[in-house]
Amino acid sequence: MIEQDRVFAKCAWRLIPFMILLYLVNYIDRVNVGFAALTMNKDLGFSPSVFGLGAGIFFIGYSLFQVPANVILDRMGARRWVFCILATWGAISTATALVRGPTSFYVLRFLLGVAEAGFTPGMIYYLSIWFPRSYRARFTGGFFVAVPLAFIVGGPLSGSILGMDGVMGLHGWQWLFLLEGAPAFLLAFAVLRLLPDGPAQAAFLTGDEKTVIAARLAAEDSPSEQRDLWPALRDPRVIALGLVYFGISSGAYGVQLWLPQIVQAMGYSNFATGFVAALPFVAGIAGLIVWGRSSDLRGERIWHVALPTLLAASSFVVASLASSDLIVLLALTFATVGIRSVQGPYWSLLSSFLSGPAAAGGIALASTIGTGLGGFLGPTIIGVLRQETGGYASGMVALALGQVLAAIIVLALGRAMAPRKAVVQPTTSGAE
Repeated sequence: MIEQDRVFAKCAWRLIPFMILLYLVNYIDRVNVGFAALTMNKDLGFSPSVFGLGAGIFFIGYSLFQVPANVILDRMGARRWVFCILATWGAISTATALVRGPTSFYVLRFLLGVAEAGFTPGMIYYLSIWFPRSYRARFTGGFFVAVPLAFIVGGPLSGSILGMDGVMGLHGWQWLFLLEGAPAFLLAFAVLRLLPDGPAQAAFLTGDEKTVIAARLAAEDSPSEQRDLWPALRDPRVIALGLVYFGISSGAYGVQLWLPQIVQAMGYSNFATGFVAALPFVAGIAGLIVWGRSSDLRGERIWHVALPTLLAASSFVVASLASSDLIVLLALTFATVGIRSVQGPYWSLLSSFLSGPAAAGGIALASTIGTGLGGFLGPTIIGVLRQETGGYASGMVALALGQVLAAIIVLALGRAMAPRKAVVQPTTSGAE
């Protein structure tokens, strides 16, 4: 008999490194606007509120199209649909080099959100097609390693590209969008060869290995699992988990899109800012891997979501109170570890009661509520509060409140989802 661990490890090694590469490019294109702002804001005369709104408006387009995009992926298959997603977002990302004012900035950021809407929730759903529940937190966490990698690689890269200011008559921030947007378009063609629709279409698997995967996934089918799309979109658990992700995402994108400017304000050059801003995300990788594996080994999700969000909340409070730049950076590092660590357990919790079309739609809806609202409000709130107060302290407090909200909701949801023990009435000996 083929060993199941070996089969799923084989799938992981063939799929996840390529998925990480795609998500790495995706995330660099999503957040490189934070590095572009180091010179773009001055060149185009953008105020903090204009930049904050432009950075956040991406998530309006992103939120509107996530559910339709994931439903299309479920029906069309990952291979062709992800090809379309990558080719479109690559073209729009490079076109951001043509921005001339607030209106064109807002329009292109909105369209980029529309183009990218189906990628992340689509990949999370894609993992559920390949791996049983006991593997999902670690492999989903492995996929999300791309996010901190985007800052570790993208930070220094973006800082270096900004130094191309004046080459061929273009600003450094224009080169940034051109050079970081092109890889997505090129990788779209690699998707057609390297990303099969599912195990049944995978040329790298033998017939016996495909049978093992199908049998293991079928064994997890449960009558309590929701498989129909429309009931899943009305499921209170999905909506509650969307609100949890709203709190998480507001902190994630609030930090990610403003961190380069926070670091630059400490006195670092554009080039040095790229390296310093990458440091919190190095620690975030360790949190993703260790915490996802811990969640799988213990078979526990609720506290593996709640504890990292509380760590992030306390870290944001410290960052708001600290007067030392070093302490602020350390606090934002711990906040990043908390926000990154939660990803594997969170998405595994969501797919624990959904499958098939319900999983595709439910994952997309939770992402819509969470990433759409949180991704828009996080950067926007920091921009507005910074313009009003001249600093970042009040913005950090706002992000902390979002993390507390996430922890409260997921703990309440855990109590509601916990199986109830039957109450056994005591019997009286001899009683009739």
